[in-house]
Amino acid sequence: MTAADDWRAALAAWAIPEGILAQAPESPWIHPPALFGVPERVADSPSHARAREALGDEASVLDVGCGGGVAAMALVPPARRLTGVDHQAAMLEMFSENARRRGVESSTLEGDWPDVADRAPVADVVTCHHVLYNVGDVAPFLAALDEHARRRVVIEMPTRHPLTAMNDAWRHFWGLERPDGPTPADLVAVLAEMGLDAHLETFASTSTREVDPEQAVAFARARLCLPASRDDEVRRFLDEHPVPATRTLATVWWDRG
Repeated sequence: MTAADDWRAALAAWAIPEGILAQAPESPWIHPPALFGVPERVADSPSHARAREALGDEASVLDVGCGGGVAAMALVPPARRLTGVDHQAAMLEMFSENARRRGVESSTLEGDWPDVADRAPVADVVTCHHVLYNVGDVAPFLAALDEHARRRVVIEMPTRHPLTAMNDAWRHFWGLERPDGPTPADLVAVLAEMGLDAHLETFASTSTREVDPEQAVAFARARLCLPASRDDEVRRFLDEHPVPATRTLATVWWDRG
């Protein structure tokens, strides 16, 4: 098997058993909007530093899976031209508004990457934050990122799959053991297989979480495929298993050959 095959298999292991999924009152694959907001001042990080140092004369950024645009907005200034790609229109509206408030030129492209890659512009830097754990067929995705970078591609991702935070809850409510791969090192192996010389840095960051405790309960219950009648149990579990204040993230980056 190739490194890309190993990556695909590791992600496929996260599938929720059909019997549990079939009785779920709502989709567990939710993306709470509260987790995609962009603060007025984005805290610096190795990911932003690696991107900023590669901005060229055009000072342009292509942000794939942009959400509200944290990865791109953190580069303003010196970035002057931003393009956001996302499959959710609401996220692109947030991206456009955040760019407008910062006084920079922006455009958006709605759709899944790399399906819409042929309509995306080439930019000095391509950013892609907190997306790769959703990408099973990873090699074409990475290749399209590389092809759209004039200078550098910068990826940010947790060092552990974000769903591992729910592993204890799955064990508690369903008696179900969950996987814990793949890792950023596995992604670097895929890139090496593609002939791309990637670098990997890790750093500590503040955990992202829902501000409203009741929202946290609702989101956790949905992710666990439980009905609203179990809210009290979920609330009790969350109280007894608080989210750590920090998490470890990885910056994976490479220069366009």
